[in-house]
Amino acid sequence: MFRLSVLFIAFLSVGCVSLDPNYQRPDAPVPATLPGAQGQATAVIGNWQQVVKDARLNKVVSMALNSNRDVQKAIADIDAARAQYGETRASLFPTVDAELSGSRSRTLANGVATSTQADGAVSSFELDLFGRNQSLSRAARETWLASEYTAQNTRLTMISELTTAWVTLAADNSNLALAQQTMNSAADSLKIVKRQMEVGTAAATDVSSAMSVYQQARASVASYQTLVMQDKNAINLLAGQTVPDSLLPGTLESLGDNTITLVPAGVSSSVLLNRPDIQEAEHNLLSANANIGAARANFFPTISLTASAGVGSDSLSSLFSHGMKVWSFAPSITLPLFTGGSNMAQLRYAEAEKKGLIATYEKTIQSAFKDVADALARRQTLSEELDAQRQYVAAEQQTLDIAMKRYQAGSSDYLTVLTAQRTLWSAQQSLIALQQTELDNRITLWQSLGGGAA
Repeated sequence: MFRLSVLFIAFLSVGCVSLDPNYQRPDAPVPATLPGAQGQATAVIGNWQQVVKDARLNKVVSMALNSNRDVQKAIADIDAARAQYGETRASLFPTVDAELSGSRSRTLANGVATSTQADGAVSSFELDLFGRNQSLSRAARETWLASEYTAQNTRLTMISELTTAWVTLAADNSNLALAQQTMNSAADSLKIVKRQMEVGTAAATDVSSAMSVYQQARASVASYQTLVMQDKNAINLLAGQTVPDSLLPGTLESLGDNTITLVPAGVSSSVLLNRPDIQEAEHNLLSANANIGAARANFFPTISLTASAGVGSDSLSSLFSHGMKVWSFAPSITLPLFTGGSNMAQLRYAEAEKKGLIATYEKTIQSAFKDVADALARRQTLSEELDAQRQYVAAEQQTLDIAMKRYQAGSSDYLTVLTAQRTLWSAQQSLIALQQTELDNRITLWQSLGGGAA
């Protein structure tokens, strides 16, 4: 009988109604296609292994996925959310306890009396006829799923930041090499000018001008040496451990064309819905939707059951052979009559929270669209800008060579050489910055489209 009662209780709880609002995904408040030439665009998607082609960087990212503390914290948050969901879901099922008790007492009238009892009990189980516990369970499950996407977004962000830091180190290595090259060239120029002054064909101001370029380059060498060390520290922090020098990059020029690869993909803006932050926002919205159902259920009666069944005897030895059957069944119903407006306030709060999360969801989509649009807009002009900058550097190098030959021949002043030298240095630094921007843009485009971080 007791087992039939438990089954009957579980059957009633499963057959409850749901008061959750009918969920409809909000329309994406962005254009149907990503921006680009004639409405077309080249995007990037895929797992990070499809994008990160440099073997050294690939190993560093793999290290970070196992050791980065932000990723570990996100994984712990998933475990916590899953446990909370399990705790909430447990309220859908009866709690069955087994108890064996015994007592022995002495009275003047009856002498020594012994009693023993074994019970199986269902403790105050709530029949979920109006779906309150089901709604709370759904809300906890959606919160758990949202934490899964939070962790995915954490991994995605970490991969992007680590790859960017790795490219930044390569760029600073290039700037350091350029500063050292400029310093050596300035030192050679300084020697030439000093010899020219010794023979009377150069003024003292030419020597001081050459010295200023040398000292400026020398200061830049020291500055970029500091930046390189700081870049390595940043990589170690993101990787969660010390990265061997063999896995660190050289200069930008030493990197292959496919260090960061673009993988073609479709142009529909619906691809943005796969971004982890958008998925997270939608699961938070679904959780709020379920909370409305739970708040609505508070207006309806609550039915609770307490039941037990077992055997009793005046001795333990005869408990299960000659014991008497005992049982109890105590249903109760609670009808909310006056709560001081608490139930209505909870419902209004849940509805307002859902409205806010709808706005958050739509804003997340809009922000994602802007990220992709900005990255694509930058990508359209990068190739032309890089080509122009390379041509500019080549022209300035030629200008410096000519100016130096004319100065050595005595047909030009040193100010022309000095101007050409500084202009070339600035142009070379701009070229390095553009090369870094081009690689960073590939990373940003992959991340903004929600590339896989598994």
